[in-house]
Amino acid sequence: MYPGDPQARAISSPAVVMTGSGAALSWTELDEKSTQLANYWRQLGLTVGDHVACLLDNSLEVPIVYWAAERSGLYFTPINSHLTAGEVAFILENCTARSLITNERLWSVAKEALSKAPPVPSVLVVSATSNDVLDFHATLNGQSSQPLEADIAGGAMVYSSGTTGTPKGVIRPLSGLQPGEFFGMSMALKMAFGTERTIRYLSTAPMYHSAPIDFAMGIHRLGGTLFIMERFDAEEALRAIEHYRITHSQWVPTMFSRLLRLDEATRLSYDISSLEYAIHGAAPCPIPLKRAMIEWFGPIIWEYYAGTDGGGSTTVSSPEWLARPGTVGRMLGGTLHICDDEGDELPVGQSGTIYFDNPNARPFHYFGDEAKTASSRSTQGWTTMGDVGYLDDEGYLFLTDRKAFTIISGGVNVYPQEAENVLAMHPDVADVAVFGIPHSDLGEVPHAVIQLVPSAIASEQLSTALLSYCREQLATIKCPRTLEFIEEMPRLPTGKLYKQRLKDRHWPPSS
Repeated sequence: MYPGDPQARAISSPAVVMTGSGAALSWTELDEKSTQLANYWRQLGLTVGDHVACLLDNSLEVPIVYWAAERSGLYFTPINSHLTAGEVAFILENCTARSLITNERLWSVAKEALSKAPPVPSVLVVSATSNDVLDFHATLNGQSSQPLEADIAGGAMVYSSGTTGTPKGVIRPLSGLQPGEFFGMSMALKMAFGTERTIRYLSTAPMYHSAPIDFAMGIHRLGGTLFIMERFDAEEALRAIEHYRITHSQWVPTMFSRLLRLDEATRLSYDISSLEYAIHGAAPCPIPLKRAMIEWFGPIIWEYYAGTDGGGSTTVSSPEWLARPGTVGRMLGGTLHICDDEGDELPVGQSGTIYFDNPNARPFHYFGDEAKTASSRSTQGWTTMGDVGYLDDEGYLFLTDRKAFTIISGGVNVYPQEAENVLAMHPDVADVAVFGIPHSDLGEVPHAVIQLVPSAIASEQLSTALLSYCREQLATIKCPRTLEFIEEMPRLPTGKLYKQRLKDRHWPPSS
């Protein structure tokens, strides 16, 4: 199903609701608006396979834009609304955008970006206040709402977070299917949730990230209602679950942490009994944090491991995870391989590069970067996101770290996540990052950056205590030699950590 499907118009519940304002779109409105935008693009001469970009906050306009692209056979690129003008310009140029949709709040950034990028033929601004630009809704109102002659499914080309370097656009061949047909994430959600149209899905994260977009479109294909938070707030999320009787939701570990920081009286004052699924991913979840969430929400928490780039995913239920704390689950529809740097498979329990062997996955490549694409493939054709981990004897995957952050200390591989997992369990630690810093003898050694809980006070004594706490549980070589405190960790709203930004402060630019 999709907004142009006649069955969609018969659904009485809204297609989209903004949880803060209550603003909503019916299925008929979503169909008409997305058709008008599709016709506008067709008038401009955009054809199947062209690219459009969107620089928006979470709003009703986001699903209008992505469904217009989806039913036009266009590639849709959402742009992180926190980027600088230079970073936005890079994406506009790299994705060869033929159209940009933005809003008045972000117009100054977009305008500067457009001055630095090659010409973009069409720019529409939501709630435009200047006569120099075209207003999004005024432009759509002048377009036909008659469907295109033949809808063909487009697709998202989302840029990686750039947490280990320059963001890369991840592109896959268009499916050739109709927009309402199930494939990819939509098929996975259909298998997991069935085809009930009573799904009420809470989208807590920014809609420029791949997972919220994939889940949102999948929920719409199931005929469910998409409830979008304008921005994440822990108590507002609980209020939305209670008020809208949310059945399905998606989270990242940072959100779990903020939920648990609410005082107990506040947490228990909201009725969350309507929740059937609470899905999380995007970043590693510390064991104590997830255990506390399962105790509160119940065994409805599911974790997935996937990425914008990559050819597969894993999932794990609450009971499975409780039996194997720390696992991110087993692969769906394929086989996992753990390999050394020479490409040879490693035995159970040994850490190496994680490869997905998924014959059903649509191949991806990094847009305009064939060298990066080649580096993501094994000689057997398996794909990797550059993560390191190991399998247990039942095929459950445990993540160790990004390969880019593996520390080589005196010739020994040290995986920072082991120390991060230990330090995250300390009651004074709110967030932690471990990475290698230069060392004259060993090449590099582990260093920790710690964000404390509000009640803790940074001190030399606490620093010493935290380092000792880690050494009590791990071999000394795996533990940080030094430690620093930071007011707030540089995490994206999606929960991903900009570890490279922390690491760069300790390494000379030439390295």
